[in-house]
Amino acid sequence: MEGRRIRVRGQVQGVGFRPFIWQLAQARGLRGEVLNDPEGVLIHVWGADLEEFAAEITAKAPLLAQVDAVEVVPMEGAPPEGFSIAASAGAGNQTRITPDAATCAACLAEIRDPAERRFGYPFANCTHCGPRLTIIDALPYDRAQTAMADFPMCDACRAEYEDPEDRRFHAQPIACPDCGPRLWFERDGTEIGGAAIDMAARSLAAGEVIAIKGLGGFHLAVDAGNGEAVARLRERKRRPAKPFALMGTLEMIQRHCPMRGDEQALLKSPAAPILLLEARGEALPEAVAPGMDTLGWMLPSTPLHHLLLDAFGGPLVMTSGNLSGEPQVIGNAEARKKLGEFADAFLMHDREIRRRLDDSVMRVLPSGPMVLRRARGNVPGTLPLPEGLRDAPPVVGYGGQMKGAICLTKGGEALLGHHLGEMDNLLTIEAFDQADADYAALFDHDPAAVACDLHPEFHASRHGAARAETLGVPLFEVQHHHAHMAACMAENGWSLEAGPVVGIILDGLGLGPDGTVWGGEVLLGSYAEFERSAWLTPAPLVGGDRAQAEPWRNALMRLDAAGLGDWADRVFADHPRDLLRQAAEAGVNAPLSSSAGRLFDAVAAILGICPDRQSYEGEAAMRLEALAGTWTGPAPGWAEEVALPRTGPIDPAPMLRALVAELQAGGDPAALAHGAHRWVADAVAAPARAAVEAGQALAIALSGGCFQNALLSRMVSERLGDLPVLTHGKVPANDGGLALGQAAVAAARLLRGG
Repeated sequence: MEGRRIRVRGQVQGVGFRPFIWQLAQARGLRGEVLNDPEGVLIHVWGADLEEFAAEITAKAPLLAQVDAVEVVPMEGAPPEGFSIAASAGAGNQTRITPDAATCAACLAEIRDPAERRFGYPFANCTHCGPRLTIIDALPYDRAQTAMADFPMCDACRAEYEDPEDRRFHAQPIACPDCGPRLWFERDGTEIGGAAIDMAARSLAAGEVIAIKGLGGFHLAVDAGNGEAVARLRERKRRPAKPFALMGTLEMIQRHCPMRGDEQALLKSPAAPILLLEARGEALPEAVAPGMDTLGWMLPSTPLHHLLLDAFGGPLVMTSGNLSGEPQVIGNAEARKKLGEFADAFLMHDREIRRRLDDSVMRVLPSGPMVLRRARGNVPGTLPLPEGLRDAPPVVGYGGQMKGAICLTKGGEALLGHHLGEMDNLLTIEAFDQADADYAALFDHDPAAVACDLHPEFHASRHGAARAETLGVPLFEVQHHHAHMAACMAENGWSLEAGPVVGIILDGLGLGPDGTVWGGEVLLGSYAEFERSAWLTPAPLVGGDRAQAEPWRNALMRLDAAGLGDWADRVFADHPRDLLRQAAEAGVNAPLSSSAGRLFDAVAAILGICPDRQSYEGEAAMRLEALAGTWTGPAPGWAEEVALPRTGPIDPAPMLRALVAELQAGGDPAALAHGAHRWVADAVAAPARAAVEAGQALAIALSGGCFQNALLSRMVSERLGDLPVLTHGKVPANDGGLALGQAAVAAARLLRGG
């Protein structure tokens, strides 16, 4: 008999891979063994037609598996009798942990079948679904190294767990009502006996706010059709306008947001993300998503949520359970303390959450699906590094100040970690530091270099500098927008030697090497280096962070620069204009900025969209996009491409003069909002297109938070025509993708010698 040693690399642990191999071997009459180890799955096999056996490993892999490589080498020795599943071996880790996966069809049918022993059980799972990252302590992924170690298996579960032909074979979170976690309903810290799901459903129907413990943290839930209940949640949480996420069945969602097939497929995927959908059906209360033309929907991702929706019978608001600005609550005692002022009651369980994970958020753009927040269901999935970067030594990138995320590279793969939040809160900073240590230990990562943002005052930058010093490795400070461009290049597999790229990078802000605040840039370069080719003419951000929160400040500065100061005085008569102008002239807390995000804020304020203050990041721009999306007529003449520069500064003053003139003449605000989007798209597409046509670049990368705007993305893509365009999909275009770009830049610079 021939012998082979087969190494399988990729996302192959915790997905039913060993029983899958066992079943393949049994069907072919092969001998040997299969086991988990730090590099993935290892197979020792003897028999005939082993090449066909190896080919089936990739062709028939389990649903949640991602096979990156199958390496086959000859092996000597005598075969054992039969084929067995051996115990895990080795320490350390070179493989991947599977992300948490939504409830599979088999488990869902089981919890709804009165004849099944797991009928109504909110923690049913198998190798095809259930918790992974949120419960694991260390690798290899075995029950003893998860939060399920506290729940010894009963005889019935043990029999399933040990049966290679059962779909629960070595399903580490396996549980049932006799031996697994339990659910209860409580008020005022006191457990109330009875059917917890039914009591929660009745409370929701009565308009109450319920705190629910899920996979990666607590949610706050109310009846989405009850405007008073939604308003009550907003008042209690002090969240005046930011849209709430929603949970419903496909049928519920279709009533409010008719979907295409690709959108349904995303919702039904194992990641079960929140998906932004166009609101075109039955209306929900305005308080759910004030001023928005989209709603964020997700399907239930756990048996608990399925059972709750079954009992309630309607859509629910399902928003993160946290104090404003803090990370999501994950512990029972913490929830009682922090969410007690929000929630009327709690739906609790006793399985510990090892890792805080928010819900992932996605949107389908003209270029395809895009992850806006990379979290539950997507992490810790890895991305292959582009050709040329795969041989670089391990690197860690620490991202920026907003939408914190960490990226580790190792063995030709990049692990872009989960969304951590904004680094201006002590608890978020603690979560960031914990995630860094956690990922390093979990993935056995020993970086040869550290990468961070150019801004020295970001927590991530200070943390990166300290870590580099401690490790005695190089620190690469990567300019914010160069990191955005590199992240887009890396996600699209742009090889190290493929040639230069032109990047259209539009976002809120990032420190430029000239000391100004960038945000509306056309860059030209590679992973290792770049130059600024064109940019929006800078305007002062008077008040620093206050300019980001108060759109009228940006409007005043842009209107003054356009010679419209008198009109600004009338529109913003109740604001301290003279003080702002004096500060801008003196350069006191008024850095110059080319930010496209702040330009959109200015246009929004001019059109009367939350000019005084944004209640959440991006509110003005999102409402401006929603308004522009209602316009179905042609773009105003001033918005079409006219003598725009191909290099250097791009001045929005002519656009603003035309917009204000039309507004004064009674123009439709929706047409003006649409026109402003068209002008920005033309302004940045023109120099990028010129660079490619002149042979200076081979493709155009679109990145930065503004490219989450579906209307702007479509307009830019239309203007670029049939030129090669790189866009984001699995990596956020916003600051959540920065760490990947930083790591790619550092890897390239390491390979060239620093």
